Amino acid sequence: MQDHPSEAGRGTTRRLLLRGAAIGTAAIAGTSLLPTAAAWADTRARGGSQYVDGVDVVPDTSHATRALVEHIRGYYQAKSDKNLDWQMSYFSRERFTYIDAILGWHWYRWQDMRTALAGWYPSWPADSRSYPTRLLGDTTSAILVFTDTPGMFGPGQVRNFGAVNFDRHGRIERWVDYWDARQFGVAGWKKEQEPPAQWPTDFRESTVGETASPLMRRVATALATALRAGDIPAAMKLFSTDAVYEDVPAHIQITSQASIRTFLTKAASILPYMGAGTAVRHVLGNDSGGGYEWTTTHGPVPRGITALELDAWGRIERLTAVWNGAYADTAMFTALAQKAVEH
Repeated sequence: MQDHPSEAGRGTTRRLLLRGAAIGTAAIAGTSLLPTAAAWADTRARGGSQYVDGVDVVPDTSHATRALVEHIRGYYQAKSDKNLDWQMSYFSRERFTYIDAILGWHWYRWQDMRTALAGWYPSWPADSRSYPTRLLGDTTSAILVFTDTPGMFGPGQVRNFGAVNFDRHGRIERWVDYWDARQFGVAGWKKEQEPPAQWPTDFRESTVGETASPLMRRVATALATALRAGDIPAAMKLFSTDAVYEDVPAHIQITSQASIRTFLTKAASILPYMGAGTAVRHVLGNDSGGGYEWTTTHGPVPRGITALELDAWGRIERLTAVWNGAYADTAMFTALAQKAVEH
């Protein structure tokens, strides 16, 4: 695979580059078994309490297990270091799914993903970094909130919510990314996304099953059911008194159960994750943090993810909804902002 220039406007889009790399897999000789992640155990001194070298951001781990925090640290260090073997050692070879739910890119084989990344890495800026800002869940399933710095996937940063399932050895079997393409740039999103006929029709949640904790599944299902029915009182019973509600594409943050109730009541007909036609695709996480992927058949937005943080009593203390704002027009965002105004 030839190196590709990193300068913008050279005629090679991110989509074509990665697709071309995947297509070229057949021409690559068989690879030997990779060493485990421990082979690249990071012994370098870290400045302060940096989670990823060179990044002065410490992720919020208040709703994640210590095992997840320690385990996934190496993944982001490997990605930031462009250490392909180390990064790929985090993925299962036997069961593999990686989908970008915003662009429609998908890989169902470990080697295809490795080949794609090998073709992409040379174009990344020398100072590129990938680092988590919030971790939710455990080493069974989790939602990883992370940032890819400018130049890795376009001119701006990409703020991802990754839905991740692990096998019993901690290897990743399924990873689906959700993010708001308006942060990426709508024109760039249109250029990079797959044609409709090439989008995955199966997001392969059935390959990993529903392994989230019973509590998280109950809360996520109850919330989705209430929102689908427009039953705001039922939904509000799931929230703590001082809960925080966030809608990322709409740039809305609302605090307190009372104010959330008011907003949802007024915005029910506009929000893509409310109303008939919405459904839970997959639930992730443990009794403290996680959330659910969702789909909808009404309105312009087809899918998204909702991250949930639960308090000690199993009530939602923070909800963060993420969907592709590029599907929405200015009128929709204006309407949502107006609904957030209290009188």
